[in-house]
Amino acid sequence: MRFAPLVPPLTAARPEEILRPARPWFVVLTLALALVVNTLPLSGVALALKPDFVALTLLYWCIQAPRYVGVGVAWTTGLVMDVADATLFGQHALAYAVLAYGAEYFRRRVLRFPLWQQAVQVAGLLVVCALIVLFLRLFGGAAMPRWTYAVPPLVGALLWPPLSVVLQWPQRPTRRAKSL
Repeated sequence: MRFAPLVPPLTAARPEEILRPARPWFVVLTLALALVVNTLPLSGVALALKPDFVALTLLYWCIQAPRYVGVGVAWTTGLVMDVADATLFGQHALAYAVLAYGAEYFRRRVLRFPLWQQAVQVAGLLVVCALIVLFLRLFGGAAMPRWTYAVPPLVGALLWPPLSVVLQWPQRPTRRAKSL
């Protein structure tokens, strides 16, 4: 007979499974980790493929926990990202605020689909976010980037299912061992 609860499996939550509410400290921790990963110095192929992890994490929390993360949190996180990235002040803030608004607008529609179908809708939102950043950079006088600028939002959409599974793992109820 075991007394400790079993750890939930690292798989997607089933539709009939009731998740526990997200803890605010976990939301802040994941956003901080995404900011750290976004600012890692990369080069070559890794840099060309690296998605905007802050946008991806914000999108997840705007869809899954809209009570904690909304347009205001996205705007503030965007300002922090602008400072950390040393870019035009406000470009990530505006892009993340629009992303959060889109996530709140499409929230119910996105949640109806399985994770792999959610990834298609997430790709659209991430492309809009990247286009806003691109437009603001061009408006600020930056040079036009190469075609590889379109790759990170698509990589982010491919990372949506595993990221969703990892971020909802602490919210899943633990299974109790069957008593004999």
